Amino acid sequence: MKDDEWKEKLRLYDQLVATHPSLERKGKTMPYTSVNGHMFSMLNKDGEIGVRLSDEAGERFIKDHQTTRFKSHGAFMRGYVVVPEALCEDMDKLAALLQEAYEYALSLEPK
Repeated sequence: MKDDEWKEKLRLYDQLVATHPSLERKGKTMPYTSVNGHMFSMLNKDGEIGVRLSDEAGERFIKDHQTTRFKSHGAFMRGYVVVPEALCEDMDKLAALLQEAYEYALSLEPK
């Protein structure tokens, strides 16, 4: 992925994170969000946004959106799904998905 394309994805990711006022984007080379020591969204080097969902919600999301598990640095991230490009065009739906991921992370035992 070209640097300018990745920067555009980073702008989209930052715009998404800004929809949730209590969140801040962390990470310089691997942007992510976290709560209670659990990451729940991130942007990989390929410019894909991944969100962490419960096993059941993740399976349903993959089926409903014809997407896959999320990879970062060549490894599948447990519980993460790739947000498809079509969904990235609807900030309201994207923000609702981030909220679902946030709520799931809050349900986990704090680290």
